Amino acid sequence: MMMVPSNSVRFPTLFLLFTRTISSTSSYTLSDRPTLKYGTAWKKEATSELVYQAIQSGFRHIDTACQPRHYNEGGVGDGWTAAAKDLNLERSDLWIQTKFSGLGAHDPNNVPYDVNAPLEERVKQSLTKSLENLRTDYIDSWVMHGPEDSWENHFKVWRTMESFVDEGKVRQLGISNFYRVEDVKFAYEQARIKPKVVQNRFYSDSGHDVEIRRFCQEHDIEYQSFWTLTANPKAYRHPAALQLAKKKGLSPEGLFYAFCMTIGITPMDGTTDKQHMKEDIDLLNRVRSGEKIFENNDELAIIGNALGTPNWSVVGDGEEL
Repeated sequence: MMMVPSNSVRFPTLFLLFTRTISSTSSYTLSDRPTLKYGTAWKKEATSELVYQAIQSGFRHIDTACQPRHYNEGGVGDGWTAAAKDLNLERSDLWIQTKFSGLGAHDPNNVPYDVNAPLEERVKQSLTKSLENLRTDYIDSWVMHGPEDSWENHFKVWRTMESFVDEGKVRQLGISNFYRVEDVKFAYEQARIKPKVVQNRFYSDSGHDVEIRRFCQEHDIEYQSFWTLTANPKAYRHPAALQLAKKKGLSPEGLFYAFCMTIGITPMDGTTDKQHMKEDIDLLNRVRSGEKIFENNDELAIIGNALGTPNWSVVGDGEEL
């Protein structure tokens, strides 16, 4: 069994951090954190049914992109509207996030905007297509899917995105696939409307974004992780983690999601299994109710230390746990 130093983390500080935005019951608002977001990449023709099932299971946050190569944005629109009708939900009961993807991110034979148009016009056309696909008149969160080839072009995209926040068609903005903290800081500092989301792959090659996550904590930016389970099996499948998951009544994957939410991360949850959807929402409700999934320092560090990244957890004032 893994040996866990008793001074790996100071759990009370961390627990206060992660509970400060959640309510005392399982009833919560869409702006509360932590949460799980249903991820829709790679689901192709099954997207509509899976989004429907996810919402039926209790998911209220949906992530997609205007990138036909990897996402079926129209399927998300069909899925959420069908679920909302059956559950008597309003559009405001759901939180929908999509993305503008630059030209290099698309299949050249299936680009959702005019490739010969000026960059700013491509951004506008992408949003128009997203609103149409998603069957909505506003987007809760609109994310730049990746860096442009220069800062000049980055801010052409960003200023155009900002204009739609001004118009009320978009509620907030974010960035994705930015892995240098210097770039995240510069993008933030130069933006008129500050990014409220950083969505990155959560993996060892980036050092699990320790410095970026610290910056996000300090500036009330939601750090969203993708590839969360795929990239980190060693952290939740070693014997100590398996034993802890059994003790908590969770799957190993559920325990890792609980770990992520505890240290301030919002995971993208892309499960295609109805039972796993239910299990994940049950976990979220346990977290929302104020239950301490991790009861002490050592339990949390069983997962954290197995990531293989020093100083894996951060708090808002930059202090290492």
